[in-house]
Amino acid sequence: MTPVTSRLLRAEWGLGLLVSAALFIGHLDEVRWLPAVVLFVYIDLIGYLPGAIRFRRAGGRVPKVYYLLYNVMHSLVTQGLVALAWTWVWGFEWALLALPLHLFGDRALFGNYLKPFGVKFEPYAHPVYVRFQNEFAALPGAGEEKESGTVACP
Repeated sequence: MTPVTSRLLRAEWGLGLLVSAALFIGHLDEVRWLPAVVLFVYIDLIGYLPGAIRFRRAGGRVPKVYYLLYNVMHSLVTQGLVALAWTWVWGFEWALLALPLHLFGDRALFGNYLKPFGVKFEPYAHPVYVRFQNEFAALPGAGEEKESGTVACP
């Protein structure tokens, strides 16, 4: 992903964040706060904190199960199903907007996407990627973005 495509994706997630936030704020007086907080926090309690703790305790070595937990809990599909199940059991409520607020916020504000197995659990610049960036930046015409969004290559 180039820096431009990353910014474009973050802008798309940002729009989702703005829409979710506007709806949440517009119905603030109807939000049940305990469910909203639980729905917002449980994603990271299950999907991020166990892997982050393991990462720090094990010097960066994290079994794939932590990646799976993160990816499942930070999936729009999973949280969409949670919202549907919640609505089916307890009915619709504005507190459910905590789910897209969390996911869109992670992606738009922090650039946190799903975690591939081939990189460390916590973000860092992989040495191979850093080398690629440096070599790519040294190419003639590199970084000259065309209207199509592609990068000019020699």
